[in-house]
Amino acid sequence: MSSPDLPTMALPGASNSDRQTVRLRFDNTYARLPERFYARVSPTPVATPRLVKLNLELARSLELDPHALASEQGVQILAGNRVAEGSEPLALAYAGHQFGYFVPQLGDGRANLLGEVMACDGVRYDIQLKGSGPTPFSRRGDGRAALGPVLREYIVSEAMAALGVPTTRALAAVTTGEQVFRETVLPGAVLTRVAASHLRVGTFQYFAAQGDTEGIRSLADYAIARHYPEAAGKKRQYRALLDGVIARQAYLVAQWMLFGFIHGVMNTDNTSISGETIDYGPCAFMEAYEPDKVFSSIDHQGRYAYSNQPRAALWNLTRLAETLLPILEPEGGSESVAIASANEALAAFDPMFASARAAGLRRKLGLFREREGDAALAEDLMQRMAKNGADFTLTFRRLCDAVAGSQGDEEVRNQFADAGVYDLWASEWRRRLEEEPVSAEARASAMRLANPAYIPRNHVVQAALDAAVERRDFQPFEDLLKILSHPYDERPGLGRYVTPASPEEYVRQTFCGT
Repeated sequence: MSSPDLPTMALPGASNSDRQTVRLRFDNTYARLPERFYARVSPTPVATPRLVKLNLELARSLELDPHALASEQGVQILAGNRVAEGSEPLALAYAGHQFGYFVPQLGDGRANLLGEVMACDGVRYDIQLKGSGPTPFSRRGDGRAALGPVLREYIVSEAMAALGVPTTRALAAVTTGEQVFRETVLPGAVLTRVAASHLRVGTFQYFAAQGDTEGIRSLADYAIARHYPEAAGKKRQYRALLDGVIARQAYLVAQWMLFGFIHGVMNTDNTSISGETIDYGPCAFMEAYEPDKVFSSIDHQGRYAYSNQPRAALWNLTRLAETLLPILEPEGGSESVAIASANEALAAFDPMFASARAAGLRRKLGLFREREGDAALAEDLMQRMAKNGADFTLTFRRLCDAVAGSQGDEEVRNQFADAGVYDLWASEWRRRLEEEPVSAEARASAMRLANPAYIPRNHVVQAALDAAVERRDFQPFEDLLKILSHPYDERPGLGRYVTPASPEEYVRQTFCGT
């Protein structure tokens, strides 16, 4: 890759050649855990780093200086060429079930946790480089990332944040001036990722696989202190931890389902203890609603298909519960008591997920008050969508116009192969709407805050990646990010970002990116 072909990001009032001091104010609690929790390893320097994108809004919320980050010194840090003051680079140890098969040691094979910072909201966040070179956990991998997957994670994670879904965030993307070798030769890049933490179900599995009960206890204490302080001091604090993780995962997966999102690789090492969406590999948003839809090129059996995601999440949480059994009950509690407690906690997942999804579907349909039959009304619509190839996002968005009266129905009817199928459902929907004394305008406004106009449609994302990787043209990437940052605000002239893919544009598979 020829570095002169790449853009240099400029910020108002600053020069990229400015030698500004980059202060990240690290306070690294994970680095104070026992050494067996991680490997101390610095990023591997790259040839000619260039800044492609810096997330200004996120930088400011983390109380970081965007000008300093975009300076020559800042880019060196974001590329892994320089270790910032206060940083203690770590590669975290974890294990995981990958498509149901357990691997006792995985770990950060191409990532470095630079450290932790406190944001404006008082929350502690990890700052991690992804694609920063080999670590002791690389398993013969090169530890690098290609530009396409880095930009893909940047786009989709920021889109999810704008939609209001709990997620890791992208702080920066940097090209390396080096090549990575996969099926083809590709330009290299490094992503700077921000997360509430990088604790995973697989982190607990790592210690459980070694019979390290004290390691599990230390990790659980850390997770409580960082993510579930309300559990601290309770007699059954580890049960409270498990309850908290289950509740957050139930809510998270419900949000995925409400936007037609398919994670694609819901392994236990990709299941966050904090309840964030993490590790955007072969993820995708559906266009035509297909409950069994799979995009991931490596999910040959459909294990993580759209409709299987709640089941997969519960399976992963069961693996977490298994690791906690030795500490789940207070001293003196028998194994049978611990198992009963774990099963009781896990039994709460399905009703919590169903409740969160039902509440979201009511919002999407403009229903303000819960009524018996609402869930059936929503499911009836989705079954009709599935049988008629209706676009998931457009159908719900166009209902925002139809709610004002039947004159808005035509755009919804256009989503269905058999428009009469929609008409039959719409008559029932309108009867239900009449039960609530809400004006059509107020209802439509509320619905537009639940039904986005813009999602990262796969063909548009792919076009942006192709432009960046093949032609070093980053403008489509920038344009897409700008649109997705306000997904609920429909604007004129942006039809290509709303329109489903034509047959020649359709993306049938997405790829892991490793």
